[in-house]
Amino acid sequence: MLILEHYSLIMKLDILAFGAHPDDVELGAGGVIAKEVAKGKKVAIVDLTRGELGTRGSADLRDLEAIASSKVLGIEFRSNLGFRDGFFLNDEAHKLAIIKQIRKYKPTVVMCNAIYDRHIDHGRGSNLVSEACFLSGLSKIVTSYDGINQEAWRPEVVYHYIQDRFIKPDFVVDISDFIETKMNAVKAFGSQFYNPNSTEPETAISGITFLEFVASRAKEVGRPAGFSYAEAFTVERTIGVNSFFDLL
Repeated sequence: MLILEHYSLIMKLDILAFGAHPDDVELGAGGVIAKEVAKGKKVAIVDLTRGELGTRGSADLRDLEAIASSKVLGIEFRSNLGFRDGFFLNDEAHKLAIIKQIRKYKPTVVMCNAIYDRHIDHGRGSNLVSEACFLSGLSKIVTSYDGINQEAWRPEVVYHYIQDRFIKPDFVVDISDFIETKMNAVKAFGSQFYNPNSTEPETAISGITFLEFVASRAKEVGRPAGFSYAEAFTVERTIGVNSFFDLL
């Protein structure tokens, strides 16, 4: 497992965000992460692959970009499981690798990829992480990390951020004060997005219009809730509140 930022102290996290590729989390939930970090929450990112099949850049370059983006967001750490880009499976070995991360950091909230999307890794990664979160709570599944047996742990909730394909959200989060941070975190992946000096092939996400789309999507999902900018999520279980007024 590639560690992009290593911290020896094992901490309990408030949020553990998974992405099939470096930059997935920034595009889908970078604003929420920056907002929660500003509130003092402990947040980390785990990338499943190094994005080595990407048309532009390289895995080594994306490692460096992921570190730069993590510093923009202010997260505790970021790691990469080194799964095969495009070809990782939703099988026992991959689930166990994720379970070990969940049990190590005991997040209250897990965020992961959209339930379906343009890139085939996104939906597959979504299902993989979701299923691993459930299995992580089963004590008869035995795992160890650094030679130490781990306790079962199941996050309280799993939220799926929305990516390229529009999915009707179950809720949105106001990121109006953090849209600039989100966009700076995205732009840290300079090999993938708009760079007027790049000589690499153009892709569906390398033009300036894609960055405009990212900001416009945040406007689009925010507007119905009265927010200037928001990020949108789907849930796996009904959201319950104690009072009507919790929804105001």
